[in-house]
Amino acid sequence: MKIKALLSQRIESAFEALGLQGQAMLQAASRPEFGDYQANGVMAAAKRSGQNPKEVAAQVIAQLDLKGIAKDVSIAGPGFINITLAEEFLATICNTQPSKTENPLTAVVDYSGPNLAKEMHIGHIRSTIIGDCVARVLEAQGHKVVRQNHVGDWGTQFGMLLTYLNETGENSDALSDIEDFYRAAKQRFDEDEDFKNRSRQTVVALQAGDEQVLSHWHRFIDMSISHCQHLYQRMGVELTRDDIKGESSYNDELAPMIEQLAKANLLTESEGAQCIFLDEFKNKDGDILPLIVRKSDGGYLYATTDMVALQHRTQTLGADRVLYFVDARQSLHFKQIFAAGRAAGLASEHVELSHMQFGTMLGKDNKPFKTRQGALIKLADLLDEAIERSQKVLAEKRGGAPEDMAHLAEVIGIGAVKYADLSKNRTSDYVFDWDQMLSFEGNTSPYLQYAYSRIQSIFSKSDVARDTLPEQITTVDEAERRLAVAIAGFDDMLDLVAKEGYPHYLCGYLYDLAGRFTQFYEQCPILTSADQDKVRRLRLAEQSGEILANGLELLGIGVVERM
Repeated sequence: MKIKALLSQRIESAFEALGLQGQAMLQAASRPEFGDYQANGVMAAAKRSGQNPKEVAAQVIAQLDLKGIAKDVSIAGPGFINITLAEEFLATICNTQPSKTENPLTAVVDYSGPNLAKEMHIGHIRSTIIGDCVARVLEAQGHKVVRQNHVGDWGTQFGMLLTYLNETGENSDALSDIEDFYRAAKQRFDEDEDFKNRSRQTVVALQAGDEQVLSHWHRFIDMSISHCQHLYQRMGVELTRDDIKGESSYNDELAPMIEQLAKANLLTESEGAQCIFLDEFKNKDGDILPLIVRKSDGGYLYATTDMVALQHRTQTLGADRVLYFVDARQSLHFKQIFAAGRAAGLASEHVELSHMQFGTMLGKDNKPFKTRQGALIKLADLLDEAIERSQKVLAEKRGGAPEDMAHLAEVIGIGAVKYADLSKNRTSDYVFDWDQMLSFEGNTSPYLQYAYSRIQSIFSKSDVARDTLPEQITTVDEAERRLAVAIAGFDDMLDLVAKEGYPHYLCGYLYDLAGRFTQFYEQCPILTSADQDKVRRLRLAEQSGEILANGLELLGIGVVERM
């Protein structure tokens, strides 16, 4: 159950009955003495009506119907309303599985999107794991999620590579070699005008369906996709070959899109190129920044492909929401695509179009995280190092190598890398720190994984069978009640992640839950308590463990029974 939605609805009904305008502005209380939830909207509503906030708060409380929901409602400060939930209400609402929405939507989620014919590198990790988490949360809530891996598999980069291989006779089935060939081709392309022209002719042949060119192209694509899928599997990312919708898949629709934009009177020729000029994109000098959809030589750009992709997602896939997990540098591009798409009728005003932008992963020098040679770190190497470092930490913790070292190191190491990213606000840059992310203390994946395994160890020492525990949670001590309140907030947190696309909210929630469990465990003995207390507390422990496991799974991170 979404408690915040329920309480907000009741408070806003009281506002309406009193002729007040405003929202409840409900949030979890910051300290136990403020209750469980605090409504901050009374002051704004009172200001609008020219009344005293405290007097309005008293009127709202008198009007408020929270029978069976709250055991205490009080006024604090200049007009805050503090709400403490009733134990009998808590007993009925604690749920460790996400509640299914009553209004399922179709959400198209665009994430990962590596360029093919190259190995995936560290720059691909944020889009991949943030998008994957949000897709998981939406799916868990009962929404229809369509994953779209918009890979770069077309255009000039392949023209360069194919021309280079044809002229040099180089050949290999190793993707790392193909990447070396690509770098050599790029250098030739930048320095040799004849090579540049031949590369562009190869692109034309590729787009025209030349059998020999297409045959080589398919081989590179298959090699690249196999590489990507292997890494997705290692990271626990829910992307498959069926989710790939590359730039090449839209090739046949590019020319019709230009015709469609022309019919909508959106195109203006500028220096031989076809452009869309929209008034909302004026610069500081009053000039409009154009969205170019066809170059003067007749070639198409990313903008053209993205317009066709938008049409496919809204009209063919029937999206209610389209979420693009692409880095912040593309902010202007997506603003223009969304505005032009709406102007062209590709997406109605009822379809949500969101650029879920993110910042950059930095090294300790606060510069983009790279090798000492200045190259982007390969994703496979990063995962290997995470596992190797995790093995060393485990050996130190265990006083030797545990029997299940390989599995443990993989779950903990890869989970640590993912959580270090997901626990940060996606719009911010963050510093990559091995020591911090592999720590068993603080807001880290190993800390949460250990909290889960500690709960399992309690049950291994208990003489109470899980299937004999009561279905509902009951609380007596304050530490029990505070833990139950945290458990009850699971649905609210997932709702926030689903709406706003911020996985760090879920990470913060799980960290708080683990902290509350520690306080509960220290203050409320479980195994040594009387039978009635033991059973009640074991049920609280069981639900805490289930939420830690389910929450980490939504983040794409595994757990182990013993660490």
